[in-house]
Amino acid sequence: MVAGFKKKVDEYFLLCALCLVCGYPSSCLAANANFSTIARNITTSISLLPGLLTAISYLLGLVLGVLGVLKIKDHVENPLKTPLHHGAIRLLVGGALFSLSIIFEAMHNTMGVAGVAVRAAPLYSASFNVS
Repeated sequence: MVAGFKKKVDEYFLLCALCLVCGYPSSCLAANANFSTIARNITTSISLLPGLLTAISYLLGLVLGVLGVLKIKDHVENPLKTPLHHGAIRLLVGGALFSLSIIFEAMHNTMGVAGVAVRAAPLYSASFNVS
């Protein structure tokens, strides 16, 4: 009995997640809701996803870089307690995450995929207007 209830809860959760992704409240209740409307809502919803992933990878890269430096500092202070590879692994993973958007954009430009609108958000410079 409990397994059947859990299966129903899982089905309802999946249905709710699908409705949220498709934009159910705004477009599926409309009179002209069809597959193209649902597909357009999905593409509109995920258009900002590369920028979010870029920001998350930059943030995690910086955090892992700082944690790597701290682990190497711990290794210098007590080499028997903290191995050197703990800090080195954190530094390598942090560098990989920090450069993820640059690698993605280079791959995208190298392949020359036509018609794909998904791109990484570039981080070129910051300008501050100080009067």
